[in-house]
Amino acid sequence: MASSQTVSNPDVNSSHSRESKRKKRRKIGDAGEIEPQTSLDQSRWRTDTEQQIYSSKLLQALRHVRRSNDNPSPVNAGRAVRETADRVLAVTAKGRSRWSRAILTGRLSLRLSQINKKHKKAKLNSGNIKSKKPAAKKRLPALQRKVRVLGRLVPGCQKLPFTNLLEETNDYISALQMQIKAMTFLTGLLSAGGAGSVAAHPDRLG
Repeated sequence: MASSQTVSNPDVNSSHSRESKRKKRRKIGDAGEIEPQTSLDQSRWRTDTEQQIYSSKLLQALRHVRRSNDNPSPVNAGRAVRETADRVLAVTAKGRSRWSRAILTGRLSLRLSQINKKHKKAKLNSGNIKSKKPAAKKRLPALQRKVRVLGRLVPGCQKLPFTNLLEETNDYISALQMQIKAMTFLTGLLSAGGAGSVAAHPDRLG
């Protein structure tokens, strides 16, 4: 009798169905490939305040690099400026995006990959390995190839789903545009009046 009442009770049946739907959603969320969207605001990179913050941090970082390297070669100096500008850009992003976190942890990953390559080369040289024909790779569709190339261009985004990759790309491009604008302004300001003019007029960084 009690079982027949349970079956005929619509409230109990609806609660059971809602619970089963929730469980299904949880399973789909756990097994799904798409990561939760992170709300990246690309418009903030276009503000004068963000450019001023980035410019002042970049100037301080470049001064530190210059003090630590007295007589660097032009190649090393250019590389140091580029790495410093990217690192300061990632710090300004405050780790909200995947590309900024990848830049901040990139130096450690690069060092580890270099160590791994050395170990692999040592193993290859020590052992007698027969040369094998490389297996023929399947040619991906044009769209997938372009998505893969785009994932390599944006730091830390090689294995992202397409929707997340587009969002990270938009944010990264906006940040780079701000970086170019700030560095162009700093270059003109420093060449015109030297570092003293920037210190005397910090409000002009924006």
